[in-house]
Amino acid sequence: MPVQSRDTLAPVLRDVRAVVFDTDGVITDSARVHAAAWKTAFDAFLGAHPPEAPGQRRPFDTRDDYLRYVDGRSRLDGAAAFLASRGLDPAAETVRAVAADKERLFTERLREHGVDAYPGTVRLVRALRRAGVPLAAASASRHAGELLTRAGVLDLFEVLVDGGEAARLALPGKPRPDLFLEAVRRLGVPADRAAVVEDALAGVEAGRGGGFALVVGVDRTAGPDTAEALRRHGADIVVRDLGELVGGGAPR
Repeated sequence: MPVQSRDTLAPVLRDVRAVVFDTDGVITDSARVHAAAWKTAFDAFLGAHPPEAPGQRRPFDTRDDYLRYVDGRSRLDGAAAFLASRGLDPAAETVRAVAADKERLFTERLREHGVDAYPGTVRLVRALRRAGVPLAAASASRHAGELLTRAGVLDLFEVLVDGGEAARLALPGKPRPDLFLEAVRRLGVPADRAAVVEDALAGVEAGRGGGFALVVGVDRTAGPDTAEALRRHGADIVVRDLGELVGGGAPR
């Protein structure tokens, strides 16, 4: 079957030979479920072990704290980063306990409510596939395969590198680029000819550090400075929805 024209893709994508998509918040709306589970777990811990400084006792913020300390990272790395930000000792036993609580809460909410794929992302993925561009999904989450299956989009990606694979291969977490580099290695395309699509600060930093040709930031929260923060951490362009990159859309 002949490869179709790339004319429907935004100009920034027309020379890209492969694309790696983060999962949570990029392909599926599961970031909100992760954030809610982290909030319940962290707020319970802060209530039981309040920091000495009163200003550090405020509840976990599902936008600012989530984006700054947790989003895109493994559970253990995210728990350690947030606890340290509140002046708490991120001892291994404590980090494991908080991460395990979050895991339990996330699994319960996932099974109860499920997740959906973002329509704009699916539109872009299908356009890339029609243009013959190989695609990978990469995530620090061990749930990535289940999330993509529940959302009905797993078969749109040739490669999936999830948290389980990262652990098996001893890949360091974001902001290190190893997860994304493993994904493009499996696609058979060098990083400097590929793109990364991420919504997390640690993720766009990983894409930039990995030498990818293009790093696309997805600003789902549309906060007053979130787009600029994504650019500072490594995004070449920022969009609010990936549908902007199809059909002549104009990314910011």
